[in-house]
Amino acid sequence: MKGSTAYRSIQRNGLHIGLLPETAAAVNPATPIILDHDLGVLPEAGRRLTVLQYAEYVDDLAGRLWAAGVRPGEHVVIYKTANADHWMLACAISRIGAVVVNLSPALDAATVGVLLGRLGRPTLLTDGTALDRLAEVAPDQLTRRVITSAGDRPGTVSLAQLAGSPRVVPVLRPLDEAAVITHTSGTTGIPKLVVHTPRTQAVRLVPQWRLLALKRKKETVAIHVPFVHSRMVAAMSLALLKQYPVLLLRETDPAVVAEQFLAHRPAFVEALPNSLMEWEQLTRDPRLPFASVKVFSSTFDAIHPATMSRLLKSSRRRGALFFQIYGQSEVGPAVGRAYFRPFAHKANGRCVGWAMPRGAARIRVVGRDGHRPSERHPGRIEVAWPGLAKTYLGEQERYDGNRTGQWWGTGDVGYRTRLGCLHMLDREVDMIPGVRSSLEIEDVVLGELAELSELVVVQGPKGEAVPVICTHDDAPLDTARWRAATTAFPQLADPVQIPQAELPRTATLKVQRLELARRFTQPPAQSPAARPTDSEG
Repeated sequence: MKGSTAYRSIQRNGLHIGLLPETAAAVNPATPIILDHDLGVLPEAGRRLTVLQYAEYVDDLAGRLWAAGVRPGEHVVIYKTANADHWMLACAISRIGAVVVNLSPALDAATVGVLLGRLGRPTLLTDGTALDRLAEVAPDQLTRRVITSAGDRPGTVSLAQLAGSPRVVPVLRPLDEAAVITHTSGTTGIPKLVVHTPRTQAVRLVPQWRLLALKRKKETVAIHVPFVHSRMVAAMSLALLKQYPVLLLRETDPAVVAEQFLAHRPAFVEALPNSLMEWEQLTRDPRLPFASVKVFSSTFDAIHPATMSRLLKSSRRRGALFFQIYGQSEVGPAVGRAYFRPFAHKANGRCVGWAMPRGAARIRVVGRDGHRPSERHPGRIEVAWPGLAKTYLGEQERYDGNRTGQWWGTGDVGYRTRLGCLHMLDREVDMIPGVRSSLEIEDVVLGELAELSELVVVQGPKGEAVPVICTHDDAPLDTARWRAATTAFPQLADPVQIPQAELPRTATLKVQRLELARRFTQPPAQSPAARPTDSEG
């Protein structure tokens, strides 16, 4: 079978991740999948598999889950220690027609308890470490059964004990019914459960399938994406159907990442913006770990131009580019654009891209203050296409409140240029009076001050714009350099420096801006360990 044939079948019949490894093996059984860690559920499998072996393991685990009592249509929550076996287990759940519910291991017990309650006694698939963290919410009272993939505990069903269970015939979910459920980042409270169907998952492959058609060589793709995220479905599907060797990364430590890149020399890297920022230090590594990279890609958040420029300059590939995709869990990829080495440092970080090829999402910007949307009067960004998520599980009214017919309100504010480029200025809830764009300020200042590892502008208790800064190795800020870099932004209050480890983050490493802003309204005794800079009075 050819990859293009498999892709066309998926577009007709929907993307069922339970069938994906088997389908990819039919395209090329030898396609390698390389890990930087051992699989928790199958440690004996090793760190280098073929897609055919991967498909066999998925089939084996599907049989074990069936033996454990899981049946078609059930919700099966995966909440476990971060490991590449998460996606393998998700495929196995899908293969027997159950509904995969991916919960990040970064969620705390109270939040997981709320989400389990919303799902109405699902099956919980976990490991001993994660299950121990849930003790305070009594998971046995909130679930139908608890299955462990590793680190067995009393009262649970052990997958290891079900080795050798009979294989089962695959069961497909209906085309427009829930197949995979992920959750939002939770930057504003309890995460929402986002429902994806076989149809919506298939549609989301369209834009990048066409873009990848330009890439002829079967070179290694390095993927550093949370195993729980909806983007993981598309990333793995595209790579395997295109027969690209896959390097699945869990570790974020730059030293570990450098060794993996030097050993496997990926040509394509997809990672979180914050991970790429952390890996910037590798651009100074004389071994040149990024030398082989032709394409860097990021899809979760806008990334700072300075980061893109440093990464691209560290590549030794001709025509190296950075492809940025703007989107959300609810909409998938919405717009995108490429940045090239000679001009990335001059890029406007707020220009997130243009509509992608035919069959991709449509974008509009709707006025919010009685004016036609423009740079001076930015409007609300909305998206329409068949790839929109079906609903928020248990919160239909909340979902409906974000839709106007076929259009989905992203919650972001921006405008389109005369050439059609979408500029995203801020989340509407994060807007600060007197500040055109907090994100724009962050782009500019981070580009000027290489000593900053992070900068987040949030609203202070009096409505002022407070720059919260982190430096590499928590070094003191050079206030003279700060003043020189921020002369164009007189509306900024004095900077507040905190250790980077104290920034509140979501499961995808986004900074929780509202939570960070809330810290400035707390009484001093409750405030985090913040270090005023010398410029503060």
